[in-house]
Amino acid sequence: IIRHVARFAQAEQQKGGAQNYYVLLLLTDGVITDMAETREAIVRASHLPMSIIIVGVGDADFGDMEVLDGDDGLLKSPRGEPVKRDIVQFVPFRQFKSAPPAALSKHVLAEVPTQLTGYYGSMNVPPNPPKAAPFQVPGTVPPGTAPPQQ
Repeated sequence: IIRHVARFAQAEQQKGGAQNYYVLLLLTDGVITDMAETREAIVRASHLPMSIIIVGVGDADFGDMEVLDGDDGLLKSPRGEPVKRDIVQFVPFRQFKSAPPAALSKHVLAEVPTQLTGYYGSMNVPPNPPKAAPFQVPGTVPPGTAPPQQ
């Protein structure tokens, strides 16, 4: 599934400017059976406009997921190639069973802003200019315009 989403991200990157950024959310209740293939897919995807969030549910041993997260060390492919940037966030759901729902959301999404800005920064893609507000409050001046001369 990582390679499948990576194809969309790669197509976006090839268009130039990459105006879309992909976030893959994986829910798992088990252990990875193809760790080498998964590491390879993540290393290849680390060059693309995408992030991967893995939420582990249940009481399985999620040690491999912690490795994929890369917070404790640089993730490398089986060939030794390091990730270009950290794109994986692993969250064990069991740590949030009794926490407010907002705590889980905050932790799940915690790294996405840094991953997103890291990607665009590495590609030298500046942020889009702010868009004008969809409506204007009467008596105000839209951003970027001079007030009317009287």
